[in-house]
Amino acid sequence: MQVYLDHAATTPLRPEARDAWLSAAEAIGNASSIHGYGQGARRLLEDSRERLAATLECDPIEVVFTSGGTEAVNLAVKGLWWARDAGSDAVVLPDGEHHATLDAVQWLHSAESALVRHVGLNSWGAIDATSFARALPGAALATAIAANNEVGTINDVTALASSASQADVALHLDAVAAFGHVPVPFRTWRGDAEGHSGLVAMSVSAHKVGGPVGTGALVVSRHARLGPLLHGGGQQRGLRAGTQDVAGAAAFAVAAELAEQEREAEALRLARLREQLVRGILAAVPAAELLGDPERRIPGNAHLLFPGASGETLLFLLDRAGIAVSTGSACQAGIPEPSHVVQAMGRTDAEARQVLRFTLGSTTGPHDVSAVVAVLPELVERARAASGHRSAART
Repeated sequence: MQVYLDHAATTPLRPEARDAWLSAAEAIGNASSIHGYGQGARRLLEDSRERLAATLECDPIEVVFTSGGTEAVNLAVKGLWWARDAGSDAVVLPDGEHHATLDAVQWLHSAESALVRHVGLNSWGAIDATSFARALPGAALATAIAANNEVGTINDVTALASSASQADVALHLDAVAAFGHVPVPFRTWRGDAEGHSGLVAMSVSAHKVGGPVGTGALVVSRHARLGPLLHGGGQQRGLRAGTQDVAGAAAFAVAAELAEQEREAEALRLARLREQLVRGILAAVPAAELLGDPERRIPGNAHLLFPGASGETLLFLLDRAGIAVSTGSACQAGIPEPSHVVQAMGRTDAEARQVLRFTLGSTTGPHDVSAVVAVLPELVERARAASGHRSAART
């Protein structure tokens, strides 16, 4: 039995994206060269930029291709810091952000003496919009995640962006987990500010929507001030120097278009499967608890707490049974630490070590759900026994 329920970590490469990558990779020419071969590569690159921009509802010139979501986040957070106004020395940081954001802000704190204004989450893992707004005045920048990558809760981006605009604070939005699952309308979220304040940058990643690993993008408002991470060529408005990955851009554009075309129908399908999975687990393991917002969440996300059972142990046992899940962000895989997101939701350190994330995707069907429900009760009992707890998997 082979069941893959870790699509939030990475989802399979779409055949159409693979074909686009191979076709572009066979072409000759550097997109920065002025001869015919180079200009051919440039045309393909800019066509890909336009196609991706259409799915993100932004202008093509605002799309800066990167090596992935992590680089996009770092470019946004550090770039906005380096371009800040004199006297602005604070970063507004919600507690449940992805580690790409948390670690980038921590670096700014350690290396550049940035002051960090933390913003809490509510019990469902959503950013507290009131606390976020109160933390903004006088800050150099703010960052927020559109949909939490662990518990799947979707934040009120419109309210967060509006607060940032009113406070005249530049906002970066991490849309890596949201893109392909819910709308990510950059222009709408930006509002009338046109990048002068409020939302000015948004990060996305290709391999979350069926594109290749190693490709991502940062949407940067044409009016935003941003300091680059890389120097040496002036490509992409001077925001990211270096030879551009034409093949990666072509594959990303195809994957993004397909994800957007399928999004509404796929969201309904995955939401039904998720509900089937959650109902089955809660019936078979009554002590289990669904975490995150029960309604405003990514369609294919089911994040559950299994009291008394180590998430790491459960992950290992499920893997032995041929079922792939995760305990949280893949970027922290292999590091046995409690989920900072679950802790930020007000849960204990012990509870933050007793969670599993099931994320469904294009390859998921009813048989995968049934397979998990069939084996999970026994595995929970074994995990609880290994932790020295009395079994509560069955009643």
